[in-house]
Amino acid sequence: MTQDVVDRIVGVTPELDALRNRRPVTREQLQASFDALFAPVSDAEVSQAEREIVAAFTTALAGADDPTARFYAARALAADPEQGRIALDEAARSAASGPFGAYTELGLQSENTDGARYTPSDAAVAALGERLAAALAHAHLLVLRPREASGDDLGRLVESGWSADGIITLSQLVSFLAFQQRVVTGLKVLA
Repeated sequence: MTQDVVDRIVGVTPELDALRNRRPVTREQLQASFDALFAPVSDAEVSQAEREIVAAFTTALAGADDPTARFYAARALAADPEQGRIALDEAARSAASGPFGAYTELGLQSENTDGARYTPSDAAVAALGERLAAALAHAHLLVLRPREASGDDLGRLVESGWSADGIITLSQLVSFLAFQQRVVTGLKVLA
């Protein structure tokens, strides 16, 4: 059995290992994505601590008892205990069972759902800095209000010090985490 990150999070058994080996390309690509995002060639645009803290916040939006959330919480607290704790507190404060948002397309308005909007607390902005606080707000938007993401949201990231490459990496990170969480949840159910 291999010990990739999903295996570690799930606590892979021989049966789950055999199941995962039925889709070796998926398994390899999931691990390769983790490696690219968490052991990058360069972290000039998104620091390692920022990656870990955003990952902890993003996955904790599903609830602190989620195995993926526990995995990333430990990593964030190891990377920066103070900022990691603040991000986890912010996630607990803003977790919801979305997604929410309003469609602008005709015929879809009946699917509109209203829900909480996340704005980092003043204390969080002071402790994390505007750049990281903006990253958390963006992650929350992508997870719980994706249909409302707009150019204005990207503009707020730029105003907070994010480069285009950093924004792309941040968005890829959030997308990867959502997929990884679904895979882990599915494997836990099968276990």
